[in-house]
Amino acid sequence: MNSNAPVLEIKNLRASVNETEILKNLNLKINKGEVHAIMGPNGSGKSTFSKIIAGHPAYKILNGDILFNGESILDLEPEERAYLGIFLAFQYPIEIPGVTNLNFLEQAYSSKLKATNNEELDSFKILEYITKKAQSIDMPETFLYRNLNEGFSGGEKKTE
Repeated sequence: MNSNAPVLEIKNLRASVNETEILKNLNLKINKGEVHAIMGPNGSGKSTFSKIIAGHPAYKILNGDILFNGESILDLEPEERAYLGIFLAFQYPIEIPGVTNLNFLEQAYSSKLKATNNEELDSFKILEYITKKAQSIDMPETFLYRNLNEGFSGGEKKTE
């Protein structure tokens, strides 16, 4: 990993889906600490771009490269990209009664440790780690014990 490299760099990316070229020589650099918004009308390629970065198999890279922390991710499977922190989330997630946010985060963190050949932690150490992370972003501890995606306010979950 090159510490001077942008967090995400897209170089001359051309990509297609169903034989239709959607992205044509897209270039983008996102450095640490920057916030970028991808905007455009329907059909302009925003979702396609996101799916390509996440490694969706229906999309074909015709040219270019996607670098994450200076390393190409083109040959990585979607789950390998997810271990790096590159994945898609649902805009309107379904509620899952009986599974708390904490359960979900514990499983996700354990899976990442296992996939990256790191020593797995017991439940108490994972709880301590997740609680500290939640505190670092001023997330109320009660959020961890809510059911997954349940009870979001309008600011947490878009409504129609």
